[in-house]
Amino acid sequence: MTTTTLAKKDIQKLQRTIVDGLEDVKAQNIAVFDTEHLSALFERVIIASGTSNRQTKALAASVRDAVRDAGFVKPRIEGETNGEWIIVDCGAAVVHIMQPNFRQYYNLEELWGEKPVRLKFGAAKPAAKEIAKPVKAATKPVTDLKRSNAAKKGVADAFPSKAQVKKSLAAKSAAARTPVKKTLAKKAPAKTAVKVAVKKAPARKTTPRKA
Repeated sequence: MTTTTLAKKDIQKLQRTIVDGLEDVKAQNIAVFDTEHLSALFERVIIASGTSNRQTKALAASVRDAVRDAGFVKPRIEGETNGEWIIVDCGAAVVHIMQPNFRQYYNLEELWGEKPVRLKFGAAKPAAKEIAKPVKAATKPVTDLKRSNAAKKGVADAFPSKAQVKKSLAAKSAAARTPVKKTLAKKAPAKTAVKVAVKKAPARKTTPRKA
């Protein structure tokens, strides 16, 4: 394999890594341009938008970590203080992460966008066979389903139903009220005793009023 082929594969791997890092933090309007014929310093310019200072900083950090984890030299970051326009220097590729109004004003696409690079954005969808495998594996055999149903039934039998719970509570409540009723009955005088006490009470004397 020639040196040129290796270098080409490296730059393709690098640009793919950068784009993946941008997509992980939901970058908007990602554009990749081949600048090899325009500058001897770098071969790719990648431009992406972030909606806020917080997102642009997160995008820069995501690109830095992705590039470093892929085995490339750790990138240098400039402009991270304000987050309006951050440049991530990845060696053979330079990434411009900009807020939309800055991107529109400086219009870097006009400067570097002579040769756009076509890339597939977004994660690739799994094949139909790969989707079918987990579903098939998740299907339980009939014997397992029977055991599961039997276990559920055993659990249901172990716990009383709502009707049984209500009946038990009602019985306990009635049992708790009975001693209270008996105690009140003992303390309260009988009706006959009240009548006798009323009869024995002396009559009130009335005194005539003086004219």
